[in-house]
Amino acid sequence: QVQLVESGGGLVQAGGSLRLSCAATGRTFSSYAMGWFRQAPGKERNFVAGISWRGASTLYADSVKGRFTISRDNAKSAVYLQMNSLKPEDTAVYYCAESKSRFPLTSAYEYAYWGQGTQVTVSS
Repeated sequence: QVQLVESGGGLVQAGGSLRLSCAATGRTFSSYAMGWFRQAPGKERNFVAGISWRGASTLYADSVKGRFTISRDNAKSAVYLQMNSLKPEDTAVYYCAESKSRFPLTSAYEYAYWGQGTQVTVSS
């Protein structure tokens, strides 16, 4: 089985930065795309960023383009989300997910495994 464990969430002021990490165990991490999603209270879970199996291709939601950067280290079976210029509307639980394929897609249905989530709160 695959296990994904997120870390790095917390409380930050608007304009600040956080770096989320996701550690994976289980099947061959380097063979699959990875993604980050987020879910605010009372809202659906939305795609934030994705990265292909070798890290050559990335995909971002329009709301985070230019502020967030996704990266991965296959040797460490880890994926990261660097979040800069944070806004109050970025407040949500952030989830790491492992795709069913090698290239990132925006639909949650394309992801087979999920972490437990980490809370990010941005104060104004």
